[in-house]
Amino acid sequence: MKYKKTYYIITIGCQMNKSDSERVAAYLEKHGYSLAKSETKADLIVLTTCGVRQAAEDRVYGLVGKIKKKNPKGKLILTGCLSEREDVRQRLGDKVDLWLPISQILNFKFQILKKARNPKPETRNCDYLGIKPKYSSKFSAFVPIGNGCNNFCAYCVVPYARGREVYRSAEEILAEVRDLVARGYKEIVLIAQNVNSYKVKSQKSKVKRINFSRLLRMISGISGDFWIRFATSHPKDMSDELIKTIAECDKVCKHIHLPVQAGDDEVLKKMNRGYTREDYIKLVKKIRNSLEILNPKSEILNKFKIQNSKPERFNPVSITTDVIVGFPGETKKQFANTVKLFKEVKFDMAYIARYSGRPGTAAYKLKDDVSLAEKKRREEELIKILRRTALENNKKYLGKTVEVLVVGKSRKGEWYGYTETNKNTGIKIYDLRIKNIIGKFVKVKIIKARDFGLEGVYTKETK
Repeated sequence: MKYKKTYYIITIGCQMNKSDSERVAAYLEKHGYSLAKSETKADLIVLTTCGVRQAAEDRVYGLVGKIKKKNPKGKLILTGCLSEREDVRQRLGDKVDLWLPISQILNFKFQILKKARNPKPETRNCDYLGIKPKYSSKFSAFVPIGNGCNNFCAYCVVPYARGREVYRSAEEILAEVRDLVARGYKEIVLIAQNVNSYKVKSQKSKVKRINFSRLLRMISGISGDFWIRFATSHPKDMSDELIKTIAECDKVCKHIHLPVQAGDDEVLKKMNRGYTREDYIKLVKKIRNSLEILNPKSEILNKFKIQNSKPERFNPVSITTDVIVGFPGETKKQFANTVKLFKEVKFDMAYIARYSGRPGTAAYKLKDDVSLAEKKRREEELIKILRRTALENNKKYLGKTVEVLVVGKSRKGEWYGYTETNKNTGIKIYDLRIKNIIGKFVKVKIIKARDFGLEGVYTKETK
């Protein structure tokens, strides 16, 4: 019996990295490889790396050492954000058998492993996205709409790691979504470094150029019962047109991830974010007013005495964010402005990172003058505020019946999922006839609110 070579993929980082790994898996299987049970048993180990934070980079160094020690005969491929960093290459040296920027996966030839050199780039930055992936879920799928970034935020390595923005055609994206929906997928997650920068020339549509708003409407027009999520949005590109589209398209989840990064104008300017604190606050208010307009208690409806066509409907919107504490030169007074912004905006969730310098970025040249202890203190202060605001927001769900996509069952036998506003929800089921609802939409009446989650009782399956 002929031996079939095996592979194993380890993924670190964002949704885009996870999606990239799914395409690498599909590509390897197309060329005769099968999935191994672990990295210690594989002939080929692919490490999809993240270089956005120092902690993620340090994890790579540790993993490479462990992999080569436990599986010295295995060939190690390093792809992702660190694959083109010269300092990383020098540090890891011959421990890595092949350095493979993800955009070059289509040029990959297995004989290259013997020659220990890199394939010549012959493809565009997003051509590899045309590979049909090996999806890791049977009901929720990441659908990348492009690759790269043009923003050059002072702290961010992504434009250097992934290159300039290049987007897939709308036709190619629509074809992937249609295929997923036909196969019963319930959640489509559109991803890119900056989704709302999407803009391509139309190949078939009457519209000459298709932006992200138009793309959302086109996907929403596909028949089937599914949600559409997207991440990540840049505040400077969150247009009135896009907000209107999100409000009008029922399939688009009312959850906006909108990274603010800082709440002080001077720090935002140093970060090269392209907006002010006041711009951001006004934008959040506009989003909430537009997306919550069907709510019977909406201030806009009451002000203009507009009759709500669906008075029974519960229409919250969830605003989540990213923020960096301890950016070079950030004073305590400037940080206090971020504290004030957190209290005013009342985020549903925030991903708080302590600043770490990234080689090649503009901020790397600045003195990292905020101590680790102070960064930790600032992080903890924001987390305390976040817990209060998230709990306050979640209490609005009490007594309401919401739709939940069930994603799993815990070791204790408890079902869980999340709402369209991305609220983690535990589900109690008292009907013993219900055996398996993973990957299905169900109605859940919320009976308990926590700071970062909800609990409810199953009422019925909807789709």
